[in-house]
Amino acid sequence: MPPDPFAGDPDDPAKALLDDATDEESGPPMSEQEREELLADLSDLAVYQALLEPRGVRGIVVDCGECQEPHYHDWALLAASLEQLLNDGRMRPHEPAFDPDPSSYVSWEYCRGYADGVTASENAL
Repeated sequence: MPPDPFAGDPDDPAKALLDDATDEESGPPMSEQEREELLADLSDLAVYQALLEPRGVRGIVVDCGECQEPHYHDWALLAASLEQLLNDGRMRPHEPAFDPDPSSYVSWEYCRGYADGVTASENAL
C-alpha cells in the first residue's frame, strides 16, 4: 500500500470515517487457531501458485456471499490480502480485477485437488 499522505495529521478528512469503520469492523482479536489457519492458507497459496501459474492460471476465484458475484484474485493480490489480515486483523477494500478472463482463475478447492493429485502421483513413483 502507498503511504497515507495524511498519516499523523489531526485534521485528516477521512479520520471520522476510519474511526467509524475501525469500531465496526475490528471485532474481537484473532484467535491462535484462526492465525494458524491463516498461516496454513498462505503456505497453501504459495504451493498452488508454484504449481498452477506456469500452467497459465492467474489466481483464484471466490464466490462472494454478500454480492453473489465471483471475485477474481491474482496470486499476489490474494497473498497481500491474507498477509494484511494476518497483520492487521482485517482486510482493506481493494479494486476488483479489471475485465478478468474467468478461464484463467480456479477455485480454492480446484487448487487443493490439483496439489493433492500432484502429490499422489509423485508418491506413486
